[in-house]
Amino acid sequence: MEWIIVVLLALTLDRIFGDPEGMPHPVIYIGKMISRLEKGIRKQGLISLKVGGFILAIGVPLTAGILIHLLLRLGSLLHPLLYWGTVLLFLTAGLATRCLKDEGMKVHDQLERKNITEARLRLSYLVGRNTEELSEEEVIKATVETVSENTIDGVLAPLFYIFLGISIGLPLELLWIYKAVNTLDSMVGYIQEPYKDIGYASAKLDDFVNLIPARIGSLLMLIFGAVSRAEFTRGLATFRRDRRAHKSPNAGHPESVVAGILGIQLGGTHRYFGEVLEKPTIGKLVRRAELLDIHRVASIMYRAQYGFFGLWVIGYALVLMVLSIA
Repeated sequence: MEWIIVVLLALTLDRIFGDPEGMPHPVIYIGKMISRLEKGIRKQGLISLKVGGFILAIGVPLTAGILIHLLLRLGSLLHPLLYWGTVLLFLTAGLATRCLKDEGMKVHDQLERKNITEARLRLSYLVGRNTEELSEEEVIKATVETVSENTIDGVLAPLFYIFLGISIGLPLELLWIYKAVNTLDSMVGYIQEPYKDIGYASAKLDDFVNLIPARIGSLLMLIFGAVSRAEFTRGLATFRRDRRAHKSPNAGHPESVVAGILGIQLGGTHRYFGEVLEKPTIGKLVRRAELLDIHRVASIMYRAQYGFFGLWVIGYALVLMVLSIA
């Protein structure tokens, strides 16, 4: 029962406060660790960048998991309240729902003010592609894409690993191992230079750890995100047809659901680090993307999050009931 309460508190705190500006965040320190190790691997001449990338991909998540475990052990030795306070703090920090919505709305607000230049700049903080020449509609679609994709990476996959971790007694450890893998992918997991070799292992590891969450999460986004029978039908059809129409083995799943629910077309050709990357389109063009779609994709994200939590609570209660009877 205490885990139901503490996860609900973490969801509530994230909904209210998000990631307050100026507050230290574990991801920042994981990022600094990645940057220093990457520089060290590039400077040494004993092993190749690809081999160094494997060391990076294994070493950073393991270090994150071990440090979290030691911190929890220390808290439990000192006082139960310190232990649960640490759990709540790191659970809340591991969720990015409010942060993701806020970043999307920063793009939205600049477009609403007709400030396309600032909107492109805000978008550039969220995506790896070049944004300088994007039209207003392309900025909207790119924002919808990144929010839908990161609904898995920043919201539903963390919850998945929290719930999985609770079942084996390592919820925070699994959460922050996952967050470290995800941070590695966002920093070095590109197929373009200068990351092609050093980021290869990180990209593949991120694909692996998101394999199950992307599929379960996308179905949750469909079930809880669609608000009408027509949206559900269109979302399911698009998911079945276009979920593999992406360079990533996972990103096409949530993007196809969102494209179907909203009735817009996502994907297409983009520029990354100055290189043109041909990407297939996802969804049928029922209508053009509009500013309100940024609000809509954020709503899909929140409904999927609380739907996932609700299903977990029901499952958790049923397991406890069966165990008490046995």
